Amino acid sequence: MIVQQGSINTTALVTPDLYVQIVPPSVYLLNGVPTNIAGLVGTAQWGPVNSPTIVGNLADFTRQFGNIQNRKYDVGTALAAAVLQGGSGAYYVVRVTDGTDVAATIAVLTNCITFTSKWTGTLGNSCQVTIATGSAANSYKVMVAQPGQQPEVFDNITGTGNALWVNMAAAITNGQNALRGPSQIIKATAGAGATAASLATYSLAGGTDGIATITSAVLIGQDTVPRKGMYALRNLAVSVAALVDCDDTTVYTTQVSFGLSEGVYMIATGPAGDTISNAVSAKNTAGIDSYAIKILFGDWCLFNDTVNGVQRLISPQGFVVGLLSNLAPNQSTLNKPMQGIIGTQKTIANQVYSGAELQTLAAAGFDLITNPLPRGPAYGCRFGRNTSSNAVIHGDNYTRMTNYIAATLNAGMGIYVGQLQSADVRRNAKVTLDSFLQGLADQDLIGNADGTTPFQTVLDSTNNLPSRVALGYMQADVKVQYLSVIEYFLVNLEGGQSVSISRTSTTLNNNY
Repeated sequence: MIVQQGSINTTALVTPDLYVQIVPPSVYLLNGVPTNIAGLVGTAQWGPVNSPTIVGNLADFTRQFGNIQNRKYDVGTALAAAVLQGGSGAYYVVRVTDGTDVAATIAVLTNCITFTSKWTGTLGNSCQVTIATGSAANSYKVMVAQPGQQPEVFDNITGTGNALWVNMAAAITNGQNALRGPSQIIKATAGAGATAASLATYSLAGGTDGIATITSAVLIGQDTVPRKGMYALRNLAVSVAALVDCDDTTVYTTQVSFGLSEGVYMIATGPAGDTISNAVSAKNTAGIDSYAIKILFGDWCLFNDTVNGVQRLISPQGFVVGLLSNLAPNQSTLNKPMQGIIGTQKTIANQVYSGAELQTLAAAGFDLITNPLPRGPAYGCRFGRNTSSNAVIHGDNYTRMTNYIAATLNAGMGIYVGQLQSADVRRNAKVTLDSFLQGLADQDLIGNADGTTPFQTVLDSTNNLPSRVALGYMQADVKVQYLSVIEYFLVNLEGGQSVSISRTSTTLNNNY
């Protein structure tokens, strides 16, 4: 008899037989969760609303949401800035509207059939539906075309009178076969009309984006089902996120709360052209002091929008989100060059930050994009910090490594819940933790300057008292050392004619 271990009571066997127990591996190994998944919340000219959609590049975005738009809160613009920082990231895009968005539509031949864009938005106004002669005798075909979409053809649709329109709507809505599935561009609804079909092209119209009154409240959304805005990113393992162009300082605290609850590094921004005194005052009023959020000073970036043929100022968020999602979690944005930035409001005005200005922003818990960097002439983050006033945890690397390790343990260690707390189970759980952390050390994701083991795990009787074990608790205490980011490189230079240099001879002594 072949059984799974634990499925029979081996101390109470009655029937003589051979019992083969399948024993699962005693050591369970953890694989780290992805850290290159980012979330962007903003407006678009087409696509699902408040429904997180994964995209890997700008072509993916264009196909699902339309072109980037020359306007504030445009999520495509932020994505365009992000993907310029490298190609390894993945992005959840959440399109939001103010509720006034409308799908483009066209009614054909007075109540015969109505074609409606699959999604709301102005991109649907460029959709054309052509009714033409079908390939088979006495049949019709429908061709659907929209910029950025693969053209669709529904062929050999037959019928007369109202039956033709019913069949046509069914073909578009349900698809015709495995190769010609439902339309991904339009929806079709047959009416009661029975007019004979005309061979013609029909253009959809009336679509709107729903962007007239976009506010921070729209971007934040709601945390009740169905979730909207920022809250639509819940439970998606997003590591970095931004509410695109949301420069309302009053919602900083809401973003912090979300970041802490989801393990997401929130990237916020101040208003374009902000002053240092106003920024510091607004942050102090909001009472922000948390590793869960990076606030970028309102020195917005000049971006070359090749789609719309203009150079325009955009929020620095997209550049930072793109860089962070392409960096390992132990890395900082400090001194890392960013791509696609033509200038900032400060550099366009031929101004540079003084030492006092940088010191004020750093002390207040801001970060900013500027040029030059300590490495030389390049655009990038000047501090690589979150908003925490604690110097030990104010680095990007603290936020991302802490979230990464916590998310990995949360995703993998649950396998031990429900098992019996024995010495073997404790040992196996500790091995699981140690193996994961040793892997991080081997890949230089954790460590220290002296090369000693950068982690410690305790899971034994010293931290699991019998009284707590009896109540069902098993506790593991884990300590991990992160590699320190060099923020201050101090070089002591002593120069002068009177300087004395001590030299040690390297001549070998050949006397034996």
